[in-house]
Amino acid sequence: MTSDEPTIREFRPADAEAVAAAHRAGREHLVWSAEALLWANARQNPDEHFRTFVAELDGRVVGAVRCALTLGTTTGGLGYANGSVLPEFRRRGAATALLAAAEGHLAEHGVTEMHTWLDDEPASLAFAAARGYEVGREAQFGGRDLRLPLPPAPERPAGVELRPASDWAHDPRPLFLVEADAIRDEPGEVTMDNLDYEAWLHGDWARPDLDRELTVVAVVDGEPAAFTMATTDGADRYWSAFTGCRREFRGRGLSKLAKRESLRLAAAAGYRHAYTSNDTTNAPMLAVNAWLGYERCAGERKGIKRLG
Repeated sequence: MTSDEPTIREFRPADAEAVAAAHRAGREHLVWSAEALLWANARQNPDEHFRTFVAELDGRVVGAVRCALTLGTTTGGLGYANGSVLPEFRRRGAATALLAAAEGHLAEHGVTEMHTWLDDEPASLAFAAARGYEVGREAQFGGRDLRLPLPPAPERPAGVELRPASDWAHDPRPLFLVEADAIRDEPGEVTMDNLDYEAWLHGDWARPDLDRELTVVAVVDGEPAAFTMATTDGADRYWSAFTGCRREFRGRGLSKLAKRESLRLAAAAGYRHAYTSNDTTNAPMLAVNAWLGYERCAGERKGIKRLG
């Protein structure tokens, strides 16, 4: 006997592998491990109200949604929810029920505008539109086979070093300052103008899938000026989590140098597939990725819903 209605409940540690599988199904460009899911659900930031809800059908975990308040911006009332359902279990109400659980949770904590990412394909966009979501910005994923040669390294400007982020393991604040400055200019509906060091330290910097040896920092006369952050699945896939340069150091090709070096190190470490994502209006980073050999492999659109 099978059930027609999904059961929605909160995440349990035993769900991690199934939730990761649902997240990756049909989306090989998404690098997200069970270990990272366990970490995300175990850590506590009282301001974030992070939750993962899972959907069960016929006693099996078939999908999940991760949701939280959006931090790092002076714009209030924002939240996000990103989820997925295994393809063979779609159209049975699981995605609708998961979104409803996320919307209810976020609304309880003052969220009035919820953002989500949608696969850029007709069924996904129609599903979101039918549930009150407006379609916003477009982003694209790029993929690269790390077994193929990289372009020759550009000449390094005088005074520039390329160093691993592990060199700042005991005091990563200089790297935070790079990100806090660079992310202000990141294209998007939300201006990230209020990053908090403690939240970053216990969030991005503490991720178990962050590889600090593959995260490469461009240093100018001893001062971190740009970096590319790398996360991995610990097996063969590499993800460019963030690349940025402080405003006063732009125009010198530092992000390109850091990103190429990170890919070189990843290939040498045995990683075979590299992925990245960019807003389609981010021409400078799209040009860097094209030079590095990334090719578009998928797209996504921002979905936005006002919660009443």
